[in-house]
Amino acid sequence: MSDSVVYSLVAGLVVGLAAGYVGSLMILKRMALVGDVLSHVALPGIALGLLFHFYPFFGAFVFLFAAVVATWFLERSTRLPLDAVIGVLFVFALAVGILITPTADLLDALFGDIASVGLFDALLAIGISLCILVVGRWIYHAVILSLISEDLAIAKKVKVGRVDFLYLLLVALVVAAGITVVGMLLVGAVVILPAVSAKNVSRSLAHYALLSAVLGMVTAAAGIALAALTNIQPGPLVVVTGTAVFVGTVAIKAKGVSLPLRPSARDDSKDGEPRRPTA
Repeated sequence: MSDSVVYSLVAGLVVGLAAGYVGSLMILKRMALVGDVLSHVALPGIALGLLFHFYPFFGAFVFLFAAVVATWFLERSTRLPLDAVIGVLFVFALAVGILITPTADLLDALFGDIASVGLFDALLAIGISLCILVVGRWIYHAVILSLISEDLAIAKKVKVGRVDFLYLLLVALVVAAGITVVGMLLVGAVVILPAVSAKNVSRSLAHYALLSAVLGMVTAAAGIALAALTNIQPGPLVVVTGTAVFVGTVAIKAKGVSLPLRPSARDDSKDGEPRRPTA
């Protein structure tokens, strides 16, 4: 097994873990397509990295961070729906990105290149994913509380605006890190598929988040391993693997079978949906 495959597997494992965890929140907040749309915002940053020979991740993250700040500001100042604000940024960034991305590098930017992943990519993926998991764990219950009732969250001293901003920042980090593994075009699937699969078979909110993270890790590693064996770009294979897992969980749910999970003492929700507080 070559060094690039080992580095790709390590990057895939940790990024898949973080993407699945953050993705579980995105599904609950009905933001499943936000990660996919944000990934396109990264294209101009990737293109600038390729043109001026600096690490494309940093260019991608700068554009994603700018998009997060713009989204957070425009949503709160205009009261436009979140998807409408992101849609404006999406079409503009995609147009600029296609105009300036070198043609020879466009396919690798869109679908990922397993041979390009090195030691620095793997170490960066580990560092970013650990930050995402730590911060995500820290704000998870605040995000859930604000999802149930923003007024209730404010009454509980939750700084909703700050939590929303941190949450969007985590999404941007996951997207930037995921681009290294599966490419820009398919990174949204790494966030969405593990979460929807876990939601099909989970019986509590806590286990839903955990299972989503585990499935993200497993499907990313499986897709990269298949890419190494078949010499095919990893992005499509990671998505195909994740889709197969999703179909399997649909079949499990259709048969009325659920995983032997028990709600924790801190979690009183069922079926991956937060339970609204009663009067």
